[in-house]
Amino acid sequence: MTIERVPQILMIQGAGAGVHDEWDDKLVDSLSRELGDAYEVRYPRMPDEDDPSYATWGAAVRREIAAVGEGAVLVGHSVGGTILVHALAERPPERTLTAIVLVAAPFVGPGGWAGDEFELPNDLGARLPYGVPVHVFHGLQDDTVPPSHADLYAGVIAQARLHLLPGRDHQLNDDLSEVATVIRRDRTAGS
Repeated sequence: MTIERVPQILMIQGAGAGVHDEWDDKLVDSLSRELGDAYEVRYPRMPDEDDPSYATWGAAVRREIAAVGEGAVLVGHSVGGTILVHALAERPPERTLTAIVLVAAPFVGPGGWAGDEFELPNDLGARLPYGVPVHVFHGLQDDTVPPSHADLYAGVIAQARLHLLPGRDHQLNDDLSEVATVIRRDRTAGS
């Protein structure tokens, strides 16, 4: 008798004072509720959430990725998404992933935000794990990160699938039901 491991979702929080406990926890609650007991959602606290640096967050993200099982889905919100794809491009994981999901992630580079430490490579898509779908979700009412940043990701990640959501803000109105639908679909397609 073999015991199948519950698929894991690793959620990387956004940055800012109190974000882990007062903002992105609502995203995690929504995702957990939508996915139910069939998935395990991991939500680690990032170091110095109010003053992120790529050095500290990148190292923490890589440790968390190393701790998930085969077939995990990696989700990053806001700056957490930017750092997540940066870390994956810098050092691809040793395990197979089901999907990478960016939620309202700022694009740092030409056309997006400036920030040497966080600047994404021009060949970002080619550096990400081969064959792993990348979903870019962005609310069209996001007044924190312009929705045009989603298009910038699509420009450097050929395998990106854009999900632009009308009437949704930077937190996607605390509703990750569309993200859960995509996770379930990708998991089924990969089985």
